[in-house]
Amino acid sequence: MTDSVADGVADAVSRALCPAGPLGRDGSLPHDAATCTTGVVTWEGGGGGVERGAEGGAKAERVTKAERADPSQAGDGGEGARRVDSPGYLAAVVDLLGLLACGELAAFSRLAADAELAPSFGVRTRMAGLAVQEYGHFRLLVDELAARGVDPESAMAGFGAHFDTFHERTRPSTWLEGVVKAYVGEGIASDFYREIAAYVDSPTRALVEQALEDGERTDYLVQIAREAMAADPGTAGRLALWARRLLGEALTQAQAVAVERDSLTELLAGRYGGPGADLAEMGRMFARLTDAHVQRMARLGLTA
Repeated sequence: MTDSVADGVADAVSRALCPAGPLGRDGSLPHDAATCTTGVVTWEGGGGGVERGAEGGAKAERVTKAERADPSQAGDGGEGARRVDSPGYLAAVVDLLGLLACGELAAFSRLAADAELAPSFGVRTRMAGLAVQEYGHFRLLVDELAARGVDPESAMAGFGAHFDTFHERTRPSTWLEGVVKAYVGEGIASDFYREIAAYVDSPTRALVEQALEDGERTDYLVQIAREAMAADPGTAGRLALWARRLLGEALTQAQAVAVERDSLTELLAGRYGGPGADLAEMGRMFARLTDAHVQRMARLGLTA
């Protein structure tokens, strides 16, 4: 893959998240998070999209459903064969694992803090247990980084500011808002990580899936939120607005990561072999993220 194709994918990520205008290389925002939220829902690429021709006018590759399930099966041993030993590919995997590790550590910290504010000892105990599970996921990732000869702290260092910014901009005003944030925010992030993991080798993808396992956490947070809204129906409207704000802020930070981390952009572009994502596939990717958010909100009984 050429630099121009990788740049095209970076631009696709940016515009799929915020069609009103991409982030600048300095991280500047041309609009607020609400614009991003509106854009990702309505962007034309999500419905079938725009197809980008590769250099020379050749038709861009499309990622088939089977290839997304296991991209390492694509191709004929040439460009389609993933070059898992190339320095660029290894750097992309390290970035992905570092990003996930940073996210899991943040999830542990937030759940532990939410547990301290829980209205009953039983809820506090359950949420503290969920926080411990998140820390276990964090340990799984940092142990893998260490096994690869990578300093985990260095791998995570480039992502901490994005999580800090997200949490600074989405400080919950009530304990229930914190619960919804843990459910919605972590759900969006996990979906995004899984989309990127579709482009790595099978063992790495299996590790990512293991680290993102969250069925118990999700079910319990939904239960808490639904019970609270049943007891006080007036909270539903405020929580729906809160969740929309979380979506916009989460996608803004995802865009910032995509702009800054060339390794992940090149991974999506197919630079290291395997199928690359053209603009149409990027559109479908973000349509899937949006659809998953709508379904997540439906579980809460709220409109996205």
